[in-house]
Amino acid sequence: MPEQSFWRTVFTPRWFGLLLLALTLAAVMSVMGVWQLQVYQSKTAAATAKRAEGAPVALHSLFSIDEGLPSKAVGRRVTISGTWGPAADQLFITDRRNGDRDGLWVVTPLMLDGTDSGAVMVVRGWVASTSDPAVIAPAGPVSLSGAVAASEAQDASGDAAKSRVLPSLRIPTIVHMVDYRIYDAFVVQTSIDSGTTPQPAPAVVPPPAPPTDHAGLRNVAYAFQWWIFAAFTLWMWTRMVQDARRPDPNPEPDPDQSPTPDPTPPSEQTNTGTGTTAARATRTETAPTETTPTETTPTETTPTETTSAGTSGA
Repeated sequence: MPEQSFWRTVFTPRWFGLLLLALTLAAVMSVMGVWQLQVYQSKTAAATAKRAEGAPVALHSLFSIDEGLPSKAVGRRVTISGTWGPAADQLFITDRRNGDRDGLWVVTPLMLDGTDSGAVMVVRGWVASTSDPAVIAPAGPVSLSGAVAASEAQDASGDAAKSRVLPSLRIPTIVHMVDYRIYDAFVVQTSIDSGTTPQPAPAVVPPPAPPTDHAGLRNVAYAFQWWIFAAFTLWMWTRMVQDARRPDPNPEPDPDQSPTPDPTPPSEQTNTGTGTTAARATRTETAPTETTPTETTPTETTPTETTSAGTSGA
């Protein structure tokens, strides 16, 4: 029996119905995978927003000046208190936008309260140019709130040797431009809690978005499981169709097809069978026999017997 065409097998009622069922199951499983991925995204967004919306904490409670910036501290709202640093140590970061306008960020050091507490670089806000009146460095004690920001990746060491206008916000560059210790992070100022607010002041810079807090990674695994199940369903249907279109090497007899009758009458079949069996039995039981010669004993005739015979004849 030749192998049947794949598409001819598919469009038979049985396999086409199973195809519709397999497609329906695969579609449902795919939707379930997308739903699990959306659950993961919503959990991640909620955890990230929770970090940004938490109550402000002291900067030193997150990490010390001798430690590197931990990822969990990025985007956290913090409070710092101290005295504004030297005006000569103020920096500008170029290529910063405020709406549709290009400008600079103004970065001023804040000497923290306490013995040998070091300083933290504060992004005070945005200005249109270095000649803007709002760039004048403030002085005196201050307490402010802001959000923790990490260094940018771009290296600005070459520009630091020329001026205090840098292309990137980077602590490894700034640490060589001051003669005191600084935290391995920036604080983007959002408000001044106490102290003198300079007038005019730079435009407030929106706090940086906190890094994504990957919550609900289990839902990602569930999503991939659903998609794998969907692919397996379609693969299994294809495999079954391939097996069905191949000819059976050992076909079973059709129970509806009656065998061809023997034209020999039953009586002849019986007699023939019986005669053959009897003949075989006779040949089996018959054995050759030996013939023994018979010995003949001669008899003697007496006279008395002869006389008697003659008398009788008379």
